[in-house]
Amino acid sequence: MSEAMSNEVGDTDDDPSGDDPSGVVERIRRSRAGFSPTEAAIAETVLADPQAALMATTGSLAEGAGVSQASVVRFCRALGYTGLPDLRLALAQELSRRDLEHERSGVAHGRIDASDSLADLAAKIAFHEARSIEQTARQLDLDALEETARAIAVPRPVTVFGVGASGLVAADLTQKLQRIGQPCQFHADTHVQLVHAALLDADDVAVGFSFSGRTRDVGDCLRLAREGGALTVAVTGDPRSPTARGAARVLLTAAREDELRAAALASRMAQLAVVDILFARVAQLRFDDLDAALATTRAAVDRLRLRP
Repeated sequence: MSEAMSNEVGDTDDDPSGDDPSGVVERIRRSRAGFSPTEAAIAETVLADPQAALMATTGSLAEGAGVSQASVVRFCRALGYTGLPDLRLALAQELSRRDLEHERSGVAHGRIDASDSLADLAAKIAFHEARSIEQTARQLDLDALEETARAIAVPRPVTVFGVGASGLVAADLTQKLQRIGQPCQFHADTHVQLVHAALLDADDVAVGFSFSGRTRDVGDCLRLAREGGALTVAVTGDPRSPTARGAARVLLTAAREDELRAAALASRMAQLAVVDILFARVAQLRFDDLDAALATTRAAVDRLRLRP
């Protein structure tokens, strides 16, 4: 694993062995796309049986993964831990939290399947969406969010990028900012998004949404925007993804999209949570003219509402 990986993962939490909202397992899953073959072997060994990893020594984990003990130590340090004992401590805390969640909710590990009742389905989705929002708020880089909000509130024009479900989130941020008189543009057509990106300069803010961080269209847009001098911000679930690496600032979301689980459906809610927090901060910073902008935009659409 590269030094850059170690730095990026470490930057998400100053104390990974303490109250890490994403946990060891989620850190490994989030970083696995960039692992070397040796690191991937260790990662798969831990993910296959976290309980066994909890009891493993450096030697036994190395033997199980077919790697050297030194590789195990490097793997732990790259994830932000001082070594295997530190990683095991964090893993123990994570598994304890999971057991408590499972006991409390009965749905924390529940896969969505054909046998679920409607009540089961609703409980699973509600639980994971609520948890993804809470975890996202706890792991947000508040310095990056503050810098982004202040740049927008100057005001600087904002251009937003996203496709598919992330495009819906991009449209939501656009609508919110436009409502308070903030110049903001988004177009669902990815070719138009590229045109927008190519025309940005140092006066602009560019925000790209891609949960995986591997949506090529969004990455290309942020690259063009950065080349033009714009402040680029990536909202993504993977800090090591191409989209994250191509942005000046990264706002991380917490959720998983790897299979048909309630947690996978929660990724959009995690993105929307970032949108809401960012918008609320921009609104705070523009508090003096907020009422006037809201009154003007409300009046523009009020005549279209049906009266009681």
